[in-house]
Amino acid sequence: MAALPSSPIPASTVPPAKGELRTALGRFATGVTIVTCRDAAGSAVGLTCNSFNALSLEPPLVLWSLRRASPSLAAFTGAGHFAVNVLAEDQIELSRRFASPAADKFADGVWHDGAGGAPLLVGAAAVFECAREAHQDAGDHVLFIGRVLRLADAALPPLVFHGGRYHLLGEIL
Repeated sequence: MAALPSSPIPASTVPPAKGELRTALGRFATGVTIVTCRDAAGSAVGLTCNSFNALSLEPPLVLWSLRRASPSLAAFTGAGHFAVNVLAEDQIELSRRFASPAADKFADGVWHDGAGGAPLLVGAAAVFECAREAHQDAGDHVLFIGRVLRLADAALPPLVFHGGRYHLLGEIL
């Protein structure tokens, strides 16, 4: 790993290797979400995602990204709605389940249908019900932009991901 430069980086710098980029991006702590929708057949689809971000307050927009190689891509590009379920720290096993190839990911947790049938997780720290505004190819991912139709939040400590591992959020004294 390279040390931080003491002067500005020259314009001719060679782009970072994929592993170096992944490691450096891992230094940015994120929340952990399960993004859900219904596919064309009406089946629930969901995956663990930490690329969720706020985009705009007016209008209320959020974004997240999904690898183009994901088997869930067709479901999300075809869905008119999706939900972003921000996980609480006690939902780490759900995060692992939705990051795995488990057959029935929705067998655990308590779920109910939101806008467009997108599954909403009971007990999440926050839930954003969204209408898909757009999706766009960006490198090896697809960016999804959603207009927030409804939301709910609870004063629960969130699950955090940093440096390739889950963490709990602690208070600064």
